[in-house]
Amino acid sequence: MEKFKDRYNRNLSYLRISVTDRCNLRCRYCVPLTPVTMLSHDDILHYEEVLRIVKVGVGHGIRKVRITGGEPLVRKGVCGFLAEINRIEGIEDISLTTNGVLLKEYIDEIKEAGVKRINISLDSLDRDNFLKITGRDNFEKVWEGIHLAVEKGFDPVKINMVVIKGLNDHEILNFAELSIHHPFHIRFIEYMPIGEAHVDKTQQLLTPETKKIVGSLGELVSVESGKNDGPAFRYKFKNGRGELGFISPISRHFCSRCNRLRLTANGMLRSCLLSDDQVDLKTHLRNGCTDEKISELFLESINHKQRKHHLEITEKQAVSTQMNAIGG
Repeated sequence: MEKFKDRYNRNLSYLRISVTDRCNLRCRYCVPLTPVTMLSHDDILHYEEVLRIVKVGVGHGIRKVRITGGEPLVRKGVCGFLAEINRIEGIEDISLTTNGVLLKEYIDEIKEAGVKRINISLDSLDRDNFLKITGRDNFEKVWEGIHLAVEKGFDPVKINMVVIKGLNDHEILNFAELSIHHPFHIRFIEYMPIGEAHVDKTQQLLTPETKKIVGSLGELVSVESGKNDGPAFRYKFKNGRGELGFISPISRHFCSRCNRLRLTANGMLRSCLLSDDQVDLKTHLRNGCTDEKISELFLESINHKQRKHHLEITEKQAVSTQMNAIGG
């Protein structure tokens, strides 16, 4: 079958899959200002439906899959689902993004499922500030889960920090120092104004300033990206055990090399995180569509993929869909 390629000659080989919009944290930059109704059981794709979509995608060159949420580990049966994904011939890389609260509980099942790489979202190393940001007193659980992931041989173990002025920017150096003493890959991520949240654009701290702060610890040595790596610009300190990465969707577009598609928990296919354009797969699946139709819907979504996003720091526009519903 013909491989997925968009109008700008980008090969699309990476599918991020949200399996739930539910989460056991209430992070300030993610949750809406007003209560929202969560998806019902019937609203979200069944695992069998997701597997079918992935198999069709693999026939067109999808090789990398990441499972996200909300928080994926709150969905019953997710580890068995991970194992089924791993059994699909053609998948070369399967990874998981989690907030780490349930990581200790499920770490063995995750490993048995064939996942080798884990990303943990962690925005503070201070228990009180963690509570302030997430609304839950779960820092110790997350920290134990991170260290256990290293012990169990996951490589790399990435820690994602969304940097926000006045909230956690005073901890940038603490996170950077982790990469010196531990084999963690620390990722500093620019805040993106997606949906409604308790954070606004004035609190964005962009990569040049973050990198300057990090550089005060010592010389940063560039690290070459691998085949399945994401958009981070990678560095490390000399003699550091781990790495640092800067993900800069606002200050330094990486749209020209984007290879991603996103499948939401309610069965919408999105070609860009920073656009509300989406194609409905679920309705067609439940009306008995063929695999050929699924391929057509993939191509329809790909045709919507823009050259670059327009979520500039100077603009007021934002993505209206909540982050927990997209999958990040």
